[in-house]
Amino acid sequence: MTQPENDVLKAAQDNLWLHFTRHSSYKDNEIPTIVRGEGAYIYDIHGKRYLDGLAGLFVVQVGHGRQELAEAAAKQAQELAFFPLWSYAHPKAAELAYRLAKEAPGDLNRVFFTTGGGEAVETAWKLAKQYYKVTGKPLKHKVISRQIAYHGTPQGALSITGIPAFKQMFEPLVPGSIRVPNTNHYRADEITGVKGMTPEQYGLWAADRVARAIEMEGPDTVAAVFVEPVQNAGGCFPPPPGYFQRLREICDEYDVLLVSDEVICAYGRLGTMFGGQKFDYTPDIITSAKGLTSGYSPLGAMIAHDRLFEPFKNGEEMFAHGYTFGGHPVSAAVALANLDIFEREDLLGHVTRNEDAFKSTLEKLKDLPIVGDVRGSGYFWGIELVKDKATKETFSAEESERLIRGYLSNALYSNGLYCRADDRGDPVIQLAPPLIAGQKEFDEIESIIRNVLVEGLNLL
Repeated sequence: MTQPENDVLKAAQDNLWLHFTRHSSYKDNEIPTIVRGEGAYIYDIHGKRYLDGLAGLFVVQVGHGRQELAEAAAKQAQELAFFPLWSYAHPKAAELAYRLAKEAPGDLNRVFFTTGGGEAVETAWKLAKQYYKVTGKPLKHKVISRQIAYHGTPQGALSITGIPAFKQMFEPLVPGSIRVPNTNHYRADEITGVKGMTPEQYGLWAADRVARAIEMEGPDTVAAVFVEPVQNAGGCFPPPPGYFQRLREICDEYDVLLVSDEVICAYGRLGTMFGGQKFDYTPDIITSAKGLTSGYSPLGAMIAHDRLFEPFKNGEEMFAHGYTFGGHPVSAAVALANLDIFEREDLLGHVTRNEDAFKSTLEKLKDLPIVGDVRGSGYFWGIELVKDKATKETFSAEESERLIRGYLSNALYSNGLYCRADDRGDPVIQLAPPLIAGQKEFDEIESIIRNVLVEGLNLL
């Protein structure tokens, strides 16, 4: 190894504070360091290649190493490197806002740019609060979200998040957040206490819990419901048939905004530009980020229905909210070039055509006694691991710790697959490769996971 490489590894060890990381794991081990990417693959500092089974972090839709995105960034930086959207516009932000509004469903035509997904969620809650205050319903401020759902790390977004372990150290959080059951049909018996619900029955049951929560809190106090098209945390919970249609009815009945948190599910992850389009519902607000630029530059966006902008069009009313780098010219230019690739290469069609092949390849793993469920949509899948397949018994906290952190995460990576082994809820392996992936990559993913799980059975 060269001295510059040694210097990088030492700096990572001595100075870098990693996100969501137990640094004790690297006390006697080198921190994995990725230096470049190409297509669906990444390479570490030693030159070893890994299949990027998570698209970075559900981000790199068009794959790594796209020169035209780097060139778009460089060109824009030379022309206008920065200017804020605080009372001023610049061409790339305006053009991107128009393009997103054209792609968004219904009358979602007003785009507020942020630098990431958590900021987009924060923006949506603040807008909901102010909208109801200025339209004569000042008590409407509460939000409803689902158990185990992750919506970001800012104080407001973290309050909406339904993972207790992520929240405890930062309490007290923003008050007014209420939790309802999620759409994990695999665990429907234990969630509902009723055995044998069909997916349709469970979908209506879960949606009706939202109505009950609104009624219990008082409809005049509830501003919004935040839901992901496919819930990420817990392992890719798709909505049962009819769930979102019933949820839309409930939100309309009680004058509650339906916020579709599509930070992961927008921009092709499910085979549609926006996640709600996959499941045939139109929200009042979409929050998005990640795949908007394929990660080549930071950018997020809240896309709101026209009526939510109405109070701000005239008079002195102002949405007193913003971010210095929201709608950054370089990021907006990259996003436009990224969307050009989507169109030119028909990435949405590619995902739609290959979704079933990805699913069937992963379902081969169900012959293993440790694989209980394979679920998801598009290029976004979770594999739930169980202790007993017949009873769906999950692992104890100690067993999960040993399986996930003591074995799976390192074993998958050392065998050439970067993905997520997660225990926010029951243990799962999550997969979301770049949208350019095909059967070759699917087979490689299945093969590596199979080998690792077979080996891991000896540890249980």
